[in-house]
Amino acid sequence: MKLETRNSKLLRAAQLLLIALLAVGSIGADNDAHFNMLGHKLMCMCGCGQVLLECNHVGCAYSDRMRNELTAAMERGDSDSLVLQSFVQKYGNTVLSAPTTTGFNRVAWIMPFAVFAAALVLTVWLVRLWKSRAVAQPVAPAQLGDPELDELRKKARQETEF
Repeated sequence: MKLETRNSKLLRAAQLLLIALLAVGSIGADNDAHFNMLGHKLMCMCGCGQVLLECNHVGCAYSDRMRNELTAAMERGDSDSLVLQSFVQKYGNTVLSAPTTTGFNRVAWIMPFAVFAAALVLTVWLVRLWKSRAVAQPVAPAQLGDPELDELRKKARQETEF
């Protein structure tokens, strides 16, 4: 009996240790996920055209500085919108990886779908137009006799001086 209680106590301790490790790991993972989410909403301003967290320039001063600013804002406890607005005020609207859905920026969201729809409609219209055209039917050759053919050949030689 003593052996069973000792094994069960060890099992309980291992379970508690595992739960504690998972809890600590999930706290850090939540912050990392939040950092990744915000970092993927921002563009690196070095001119590479890449998302902030994916800028792969060796020694890129912009990405390091911007990541540090993002980390500092998260440590201060700023909300997501406040963090994004502070970056927009400092770097301009081009720092956002996706345009906002307000005002004139809605055009950036609508135009790709509108162009695709217009191209699809134009393609369907052209296919129907081509399909409705009359198909050329072959004409049966004229049944000419030998005297008529000889006269046409003679006329063709005179006109072409052959």
